[in-house]
Amino acid sequence: MQYHPPSPEDLARLKDELGLSSAQMAELFGLSGGRHWRKYTGGAEPQGISPLPLFFAAARLELDETTIERVLQRMRRVGAAIDLSGGSLALDGEQ
Repeated sequence: MQYHPPSPEDLARLKDELGLSSAQMAELFGLSGGRHWRKYTGGAEPQGISPLPLFFAAARLELDETTIERVLQRMRRVGAAIDLSGGSLALDGEQ
């Protein structure tokens, strides 16, 4: 696989377009918090975000809830424990 991460400016633009806080962006990307998010968008040498959290965020932005839940159920059948309902993130007017 070849992958080139989005620039910090690209990620900042996405954050602005979505109107989310750094903590909400971290939640969207499956990261551990706003400070974790900022390491991809700020500082002297921001890190490039790996493809997995970017894929996770893109899936959450593009797939309907039924499809996301079907993927989560597959993850649970493999043995994962995952619950996305604990966060405060609401996309597309969802509560």
